[in-house]
Amino acid sequence: MSMNNLLQSENFSLRQQLEALLYEARQNEDKMQRFDQLERRLIGAASLLELVRLLLAEYKLAFGLEFVTLALVDREHEATRILQSGLGNDAASVCSGLTLLQSADALEILYGETRRPVLGAFSEQQHQALFNPPFDGIASVALLPLARQGELIGSMHFGSTSRDRYVAGCGTDFLERLSEIIAICLESALARERLKLAGLTDALTGVQNRRYFEHRCQVEVSQARRYRHPLACMFLDIDKFKRINDSHGHQTGDDVLRTVANLIQSQLRAGDTIARYGGEEFVVLLPQSELHHSRLIAERIRGRIAEQELQAHSGQAIRVTISIGLSMLPVDVMSGENQQQAEQLIAAADKALYQAKHGGRNRVVCDASPVHDSAPISFRGSRLRPFSAWARRLLQAASKVAINLLKRLKRA
Repeated sequence: MSMNNLLQSENFSLRQQLEALLYEARQNEDKMQRFDQLERRLIGAASLLELVRLLLAEYKLAFGLEFVTLALVDREHEATRILQSGLGNDAASVCSGLTLLQSADALEILYGETRRPVLGAFSEQQHQALFNPPFDGIASVALLPLARQGELIGSMHFGSTSRDRYVAGCGTDFLERLSEIIAICLESALARERLKLAGLTDALTGVQNRRYFEHRCQVEVSQARRYRHPLACMFLDIDKFKRINDSHGHQTGDDVLRTVANLIQSQLRAGDTIARYGGEEFVVLLPQSELHHSRLIAERIRGRIAEQELQAHSGQAIRVTISIGLSMLPVDVMSGENQQQAEQLIAAADKALYQAKHGGRNRVVCDASPVHDSAPISFRGSRLRPFSAWARRLLQAASKVAINLLKRLKRA
């Protein structure tokens, strides 16, 4: 081969190498831009729910991954409560790909003492639980430990159908940086959620407070009116609570409040809302619950509390009962503001509670005149009169017809 041909061959080879390097550089630059954009969104996430959504959905789209899952250590069920309060019964479907762990033991085994990303071929035995469901089609994986202050708080998992996407022994600087950012964002989001919950939670009983309930009630009313779902509201009041405080002391009274709150909550679904309204009063929202089902829940709560034997600080056994007022928001209520309808729903439950108290306590009373656009026909109080007047007129007309018919028969 001549010198000229040799030089041309070398130049061509060098040009190919240069183009490959430039292509790789452009790919890396594009990847870093996408990573930078996602990083900014992660840092700016307003809630834990938004952060989880970004990690599970946006990262998959931004980097062309087929499988992305996340595991969080949730020893005290804190993340569970936060996500459920934001989504109710839809939390599981919206956060598909998220697993909440009781402990970090499985993650400790997975990462060992190095706490560094793990890259390599997919192993059904080792990795199925991380991607289940689904795991079909995964060829290579990247597993990212999420740690803060030397403690594992979670794990991020990427799965690809390409065997060359994640290869054991490859550099992990980019993934290590991503792990640190995700861990910091998770810790920050949880801290913000704790502050939010502190302002919306009753310190004594641990259930939601009145401020949270009033906001949540408007949200549930809006949803009920939009989708024409039934919505029930319960107003609950501990019977003769002042006597408990006076006879056994305020410490025993506080214990009773905590116990009653726990007993009420134990009978509710994940999407229901319970709050301490004030003093010895509690309120509950039951979305998508018909009247007969809501009544059954109320009766279960009443019965559960009545059969529970409590103990005062003096050692004396005490019995506690509760009165419950129940009201329903009809599905045909379309006019008026949500706040106004929420206030009327609560007021109707409070009115029913008043009747339960004056009817002998330790009972459930259903409001018979739920909120309507116009004044409803009711079987309680003064609203019985329009119905009675209409019935009297009907009976009078029927009597006249009967009298005339008898006269005609006599003539015949």
